[in-house]
Amino acid sequence: MLQTLKVWAFRKYYRFISARGWRGHHSEIHWGALEMPSPAGPIHGRIYNSAAGADKPVIVYFHGGGWVIGDLETHHPFCQELSQRCDCTVIAVDYRLAPEHPFPAAPDDCLAAVAWIADHLGDFGPSNGQLVIAGDSAGGNLAVCTCLALDDATREKIAGTLVIYPVVDHYNAGFPSYVERATGQTLTSNIVRWFWDTYLAGIDHRGPEAARAFPLQAGSLASLPATLLVTAEYDPHRDEGKAFSDRLREAGVNVHYRHFADAAHGFACSEGPGKDHRALLDDVTAWLAGLG
Repeated sequence: MLQTLKVWAFRKYYRFISARGWRGHHSEIHWGALEMPSPAGPIHGRIYNSAAGADKPVIVYFHGGGWVIGDLETHHPFCQELSQRCDCTVIAVDYRLAPEHPFPAAPDDCLAAVAWIADHLGDFGPSNGQLVIAGDSAGGNLAVCTCLALDDATREKIAGTLVIYPVVDHYNAGFPSYVERATGQTLTSNIVRWFWDTYLAGIDHRGPEAARAFPLQAGSLASLPATLLVTAEYDPHRDEGKAFSDRLREAGVNVHYRHFADAAHGFACSEGPGKDHRALLDDVTAWLAGLG
């Protein structure tokens, strides 16, 4: 019962802070509901259409929230803004959440959604026939995990991946930022630990069953596409994001890495259209233009 109340409270709070951050900001981007099939049942989503996206990829977006508390609503304003600023069609995926559906439900849903979208690209309006797989925080984790698990035919359609302050390793990995940025911002190290424990639901993080949840531990990252990776200073995930950037370069992946020295985890999507958010979207727009 206590766990149920905690999940309910966190979900309600996350929706509240997102709505507060974006209050008064309105986008003209047209959007609608979308349903995608999967072996586990329909996956719901939202499509944000850009009529000017003929020379751009479709962005498939996985929301953050620790695999537990985010949803289409918490990231709706950001996805609208991403579509409008980048002149891309954006598809937001409503993957299943823990604790109702613990690991591996979320990565299974994301993989099924990307495979289906890749097979139906012509149905989503103007694009260049390619995809960018994107996400923030836990959604960044799912974006990378999805790209690592793709079959060869689908992988050929992936132009890049956009990962914003991603979660790429377990909290026991020993990164200094879990201590240095344990408190002092909305996302604390204790919350991160609760997210991981709720998501894995008793699965041993050191065992083979959980291996696909930790991209930083993957044997090879060479199959990943061009990557735009973003980290924030006031974030327990800061150092694992930087370490992931280093590993990508070592693997020969084309990486554009940007660290926001005055920002906290959540600045891109939850805090509204502030200075760092706008700078991030400038980077995304330029990066997309260079994917060619």
